[in-house]
Amino acid sequence: MKVFKFGGASVKNAVAVKNVVEILKRYPNQQIMVVVSAMGKTTNALEELTRLYHERNKGWKEVLENIRRFHSEIIDELFQDTSPVNQELDTWFDTLEQLLEKRPSKNYDYEYGRIVTFGELFSTCIVNHYLNENHISSRWFDARKVIKTNASYREGKVDWKLTESLVKTEIFPYFQNETNGKIGLTQGFISSTVHNRTTTLGREGSDYTAALFAYFLDAEEVIIWKDVPGLLNADPKYFPEARKLDSISYRDAIELAYYGASIIHPKTIKPLQNKKIPLRIKSFIAPGDEGSVICGNIQSETRIPCYLFKNKSVIDFYFA
Repeated sequence: MKVFKFGGASVKNAVAVKNVVEILKRYPNQQIMVVVSAMGKTTNALEELTRLYHERNKGWKEVLENIRRFHSEIIDELFQDTSPVNQELDTWFDTLEQLLEKRPSKNYDYEYGRIVTFGELFSTCIVNHYLNENHISSRWFDARKVIKTNASYREGKVDWKLTESLVKTEIFPYFQNETNGKIGLTQGFISSTVHNRTTTLGREGSDYTAALFAYFLDAEEVIIWKDVPGLLNADPKYFPEARKLDSISYRDAIELAYYGASIIHPKTIKPLQNKKIPLRIKSFIAPGDEGSVICGNIQSETRIPCYLFKNKSVIDFYFA
């Protein structure tokens, strides 16, 4: 069992979605739980949609239409017969539009959770259809039905006991006692309360989703697919000569996340560390490369400096 996470950049357009299929073909006859984020900048657009809706500004209609057009254009490039995927996607968009036609509540965070999470539902709908179109059998799972949190709608605290029970009963049987490969497909970032009110795990929470599924499914490895060759010792936007770290320990990764390394969600490492599940960061541009791995205690003969920006200052430190 492996868990793959594909972020927004890795499914930002039709070419990127095709690349996801090519990556999965590299892992034939394997059990893989695939976690997918919203496509491209869809989450940003849905956040704007939420703001306009909550302000009762009819400008939300234009934003919604732009989001619909963006996804429709991707579908047109991917499928010869667009009717099955369009029918399913239209259902999701109709559900969202019906929600937006109603008067908003006074709780902005509640509305945020209900609206913004549609991005992951749109993306996994399209990716699942495209996998099946390419003869890669996959089953779509609604993450909200298994990942349960409290009512902190924008950054839910996971109910570990209930979530584990639901993953074991709803998802684990799909993979159990199967010699051939199987792919499960679900959404990053989204969750719900015990009363089925939609919540999120916090911005950029899809990495955390992948870690949760790995923990509850006892995965052997998590791979996060990025547009960088691995974990770098600095942001290449500011440090053009940034170097790839081949491997670091869980402890060092937690320290990086604490100081603000954007490549790792702060909550991601701990559940993997608890079960000693390696986290590999690989490039979806060069999937054959090794990438970087975060695992147990690692001792390096060379001390590599790392540089991070925090509060407009540069923090530098070394991993031993």
